[in-house]
Amino acid sequence: MLAATDAFASLAVVLAIAAVMAFTAVRARQPLIVAFIAVGVLVGPSVLGLVEEVETTSLLAEVGIAILLFLVGLKLDVALVRSTGRVATWAGLGQIAFTAGVGMILALVLGFEMRTSLYLAAALTFSSTIIIVKILSDKRELDDLHGRIALGILIIQDIAVVLVMLLLSGLGGQGSATPLVTVSRLVVAGVGLALGLWVLMRWVLPRAMVHVARSQELLVVSAIAWAVSVAALSEAMNFSVEVGAFLAGFALASTPYRESIASSLSGLRDFLLLFFFIELGSQIDFSSLGAEIPAAIVLSVFVLVGKPLVVAAIMGWLGYARRVSFMAGVSLAQISEFSLILMALASDLGHVDKDAVGLVTLVGLVTIGVSTYMINFSDRLFGVLERRLGVLERTQVRTPDASREAGRFDVIVFGYGRFGRHLVEHLARAGHRVLVVDWDPYGRVHIEDERTAERVSLTFGDADDPEFPGTLPLSGVRWIVSTIARPDVSMTLARSLRRWGATGTIAVTSLSVADCARLQVGVTEGCIDLVLQPFDDAADDAIAALLGRLD
Repeated sequence: MLAATDAFASLAVVLAIAAVMAFTAVRARQPLIVAFIAVGVLVGPSVLGLVEEVETTSLLAEVGIAILLFLVGLKLDVALVRSTGRVATWAGLGQIAFTAGVGMILALVLGFEMRTSLYLAAALTFSSTIIIVKILSDKRELDDLHGRIALGILIIQDIAVVLVMLLLSGLGGQGSATPLVTVSRLVVAGVGLALGLWVLMRWVLPRAMVHVARSQELLVVSAIAWAVSVAALSEAMNFSVEVGAFLAGFALASTPYRESIASSLSGLRDFLLLFFFIELGSQIDFSSLGAEIPAAIVLSVFVLVGKPLVVAAIMGWLGYARRVSFMAGVSLAQISEFSLILMALASDLGHVDKDAVGLVTLVGLVTIGVSTYMINFSDRLFGVLERRLGVLERTQVRTPDASREAGRFDVIVFGYGRFGRHLVEHLARAGHRVLVVDWDPYGRVHIEDERTAERVSLTFGDADDPEFPGTLPLSGVRWIVSTIARPDVSMTLARSLRRWGATGTIAVTSLSVADCARLQVGVTEGCIDLVLQPFDDAADDAIAALLGRLD
């Protein structure tokens, strides 16, 4: 693995460098992927020469990729795609088609031959699930509408990348066989592998997991053994390790143990992927990389600008507000770790050269680094571009329905996310008539009890639109609650409601002390009556319940 005489000491040096670079990346609010690729460049042959491309490094990297794909299959949530409606499918497939088509044209214009252009186009298509989930979780936007839509699109992308790898690995391992024989072997092997896994999923795995899960350590070891074994079987059948690992995870996705396995393996995944990115960075040839910089700039700009715009345009066409469309699009403005894995697979198959792999790695560094700041500062970015983005938003004709006459509702709730959904359900159960305003044009009321659901109506609307409250039946409404935890939106909404004649009590939501302080301006003005703090309230309720049991 290591070029130095003392392999263990050299490994210690590499890990120490990785730790320092990771610390620097975290301080700079950058994903660790960027730091690990930089470590690979630093310890590779071009600089320090601590790491060479030999068997042990490749093995650890391959195991890391297998664990990554295993976890992707394990957490494949088809229900999420259904819950986000057709927007995830349309935006996901539309973005894939647009990015691949335009990306291939750009690659051809830049002088790449056809097959390399195809791979480059595919690599530009996918976005990073790990990075997006991490940043949106930190921003507490994962459960927001744009966060759920972005996750739905990512699932569509994950399915697409696995299908591409499946095709490549099957076609790449057939030697000089004719296309008909190659496809026939691929189909037979794929059907056989799928049937075998289905039998195990149906009759063996559920029963075996009951016994395995009695010990957490046994569960983790068994999950790793299962993932690696299916991956090895897949490779023996002329598919790739990645495809087998994904199928191994998908086979366990329906079991109640998937979350426990996923949380236990996330640290191991990150550690082993370190070796993949180090190996990838160590392969970058600086002697030829300079010639790729113009192409990298063009492709990076396309990913950073083109991908968000096409997602926003598709969502706007489907009727979503410009802010939701923009936020979902910006989240996808980078290429994925799967893009790098795909190019590495193509290189192993002899379909592309090392320069193409280096080009995609460079695009990855640029887009991942820049998009991280774009997502973190997306609110400010939207504020600057809001007016220009109006062209992507389909005009909504907002007129009051005959069923929403004055006096019909007791409470109006803005926002139907996790907090809003629970609030609406409890209000309806208490006998109140509730009108929900949400900016998902395809939203649905999710209440199982039919009598309770009859007390709830849902309408499309943008809380940030000062004119929209004028279309609502405000007369007779006793409470108006905004669960949208954005102070600027809450202030705009509260002032607009008062201007349009709302006389009921207006409550808004805050998730932090700083936001609560900003909303006090509205309390002073008299347009806000109450600031809800769901996190603090939940903690108080939990403490009261615990103290009650202790007493």
